[in-house]
Amino acid sequence: MRASRTDRGRLLLVLVLAAAVTVFTATVPLLRDWFDLRVYHGTIHSWIHDDGRIYDYRVPGTTYGFTYPPFAAVAMLPMALVGLHTAVAIALLLNLTALGVSLRVLTGRAWRRYGWYGCSLAACALALYEPLRDTFSFGQVNLLLLALVLADAWLLATGRGRWAGVGIGLASAIKLTPTIFIALLLLARRWRAAAVATAVAAGATGLAAWVTPDASRFYWTHALWDTTRVGRLDYVSNQSLQGLLARLDLEGKSVWAAVVLLVMGVWAWRARKAVAAGDWYAAFALTGLTACLVSPITWVHHLVWLLPSFVVLIRAGQPRVAVALYAVLCTSVVWLWFDDASGVDGFLGSNTYAWITLGLLMWLPVGHSGAVRTPMSRSASSTAPAPRQAAAAIAAVAGQPGPVSGVSGAATGRAGGPGRGLLRRASSEPTGSTRPAASKPQSSNDRASS
Repeated sequence: MRASRTDRGRLLLVLVLAAAVTVFTATVPLLRDWFDLRVYHGTIHSWIHDDGRIYDYRVPGTTYGFTYPPFAAVAMLPMALVGLHTAVAIALLLNLTALGVSLRVLTGRAWRRYGWYGCSLAACALALYEPLRDTFSFGQVNLLLLALVLADAWLLATGRGRWAGVGIGLASAIKLTPTIFIALLLLARRWRAAAVATAVAAGATGLAAWVTPDASRFYWTHALWDTTRVGRLDYVSNQSLQGLLARLDLEGKSVWAAVVLLVMGVWAWRARKAVAAGDWYAAFALTGLTACLVSPITWVHHLVWLLPSFVVLIRAGQPRVAVALYAVLCTSVVWLWFDDASGVDGFLGSNTYAWITLGLLMWLPVGHSGAVRTPMSRSASSTAPAPRQAAAAIAAVAGQPGPVSGVSGAATGRAGGPGRGLLRRASSEPTGSTRPAASKPQSSNDRASS
């Protein structure tokens, strides 16, 4: 549909789209009933008010409980002061704030050129993105982790590298997935930032060990290695490499380890190439993709880490590819194989999101973001051409053609060196099907928090 050039026509189109998105999200996706937030809230209340143990709590009627590192429970202690409904309201506000911060970092001031119309289209597009809508519906921490990581990206990009690493360190102490960004800092020879991130993660973990030594001992010696606490590896929501192998009945650790090493090698090669080209957007995007692939469990809502890749594609002049892949991730298509993922169609269809993630890791363009001014830049540079109308919604979010900046000269010893373009966003649990609730791991009512 082509938008009218008049404000009245545009307003009408936005209202129609907003109504369609509202109807879709209210009827098609299975809303998750704040399941993960209920895990967090119940765990904290059991621990503080009933003298229970963090990893013994189970949501009533299910076998699922808390699966994050102990520092996550320490960080969630304020939940002990409020009821569930208040916790839901606070979680929504925190997630909306984290989303706003993330978009502000990613787009800089570029969103202003699109005005209310472009921003409205972008909001509709974001509301359809399955990993994002599930993050809100589950009451998950994905967006908060994303905002922490992106805060470090902003610090590095604007030359404020003294405190860079704090966000990544905190995110890594709350959940293990973001620790791969420490590896990226090492790969990029950002020694100070890597040291800060490591020290913050270790300090937060040590604090948790002091606050709750028994829970810390249990987590690091037992719970961390027990994937059955999270859910079935072959469940269709698990779009990691191990989930893909499990659906092929290849659950041997040796096969998975070999595939992970291969993927990590590809990531290191491509990330180094991106860093050498000063393309931090691509470097962080590739790292987020790799985290989703190598993690034993990558529920669909974890795939918010793919959002940086769409920005990279748009900046590289491939908005149609970005829109097409983004649209697939709005469809919940993998749930068509909810009951049976056997056969060729099951192998291809049930792993659709994993194929997209793997394809982006292999073919995501690098070396383009650095040629454009990044949103965090202090100096002016060239501006890329505007995206086509078909990509307007995502482009408004991505900041295409956004001002892209020079990252501090930490990588080259001078301003405007490798580091001219930057990063993207974050996750944690199985995602919702478009089918009615089922009594299987990670369904709307029976799920683990991861």
